[in-house]
Amino acid sequence: MSDFELGRQYDTVNVYRKGAAARIELNRPESMNAWNKQLGLDLLAALRAVAEDADVRAVLVTGAGRAFSSGADLKEEPQRTQAGHRDVYSVLTERYHPIILTIREMPKPVVAAVNGAAAGIGLSLALACDLILAAESAYIVLAFVNIGLVPDGGSSLLVPERVGIARATELAMLGERLAARQALEWGLINQVWPDDELASRAGKLVTRLAEGPTRSYAGTKRELNNWLYHRMREQLELEAQIQQEMAESGDFAEGVAAFAEKRQPRFTGA
Repeated sequence: MSDFELGRQYDTVNVYRKGAAARIELNRPESMNAWNKQLGLDLLAALRAVAEDADVRAVLVTGAGRAFSSGADLKEEPQRTQAGHRDVYSVLTERYHPIILTIREMPKPVVAAVNGAAAGIGLSLALACDLILAAESAYIVLAFVNIGLVPDGGSSLLVPERVGIARATELAMLGERLAARQALEWGLINQVWPDDELASRAGKLVTRLAEGPTRSYAGTKRELNNWLYHRMREQLELEAQIQQEMAESGDFAEGVAAFAEKRQPRFTGA
């Protein structure tokens, strides 16, 4: 996508422009674009900026380096509740939910180009977009269960709506990787391309959309939102409440410790 020109740099996000198309790139490649506080702030600012820019008519979201996003950055010093637990409720409602809602409510198409791992909240980000393209080597994973958490970022709504309850339960409870090709077969994503073609294919698609009938796209998105996403805010709130319960569990503490120590967790159900 060399024909896209850098328009603005945030600390952890780059925004490129090509005519009426914008490309937002998560730019923490050293951490596989894991979400820390700064990335959450930068991504929301970038999305709001392109949403409000009348000259932008289509948006592409992708990741720098070898991943789309590996999910939340568990190495970051967490916010704490008064009781000393991780305050995941505030992180979700104040940092993550505005990002998901901005994408869904943006009156222009948003495309995700999944160039590697899309895990946890990284997968939720991709699923919030209108169309999802992936590289053949890419994979998705609802990784929450692997550290004793539950799906969030809207994925408890977005996944079953795309693939059905049986497959959604499998992804959420087993926490196993799903290769891009299988994700396509399941209907979770829209297109899969060879790794060396993904960037150009995604660039062509977002350019096509940027040159298309923007108001028609916005109207279609409103219709689909009314049919599919009218429960989004309610579901996001439920996710945040349950996730806070999980963050206060012994299994979550063990999951985070195992992640830090690079070992298999020993869950007890506590």
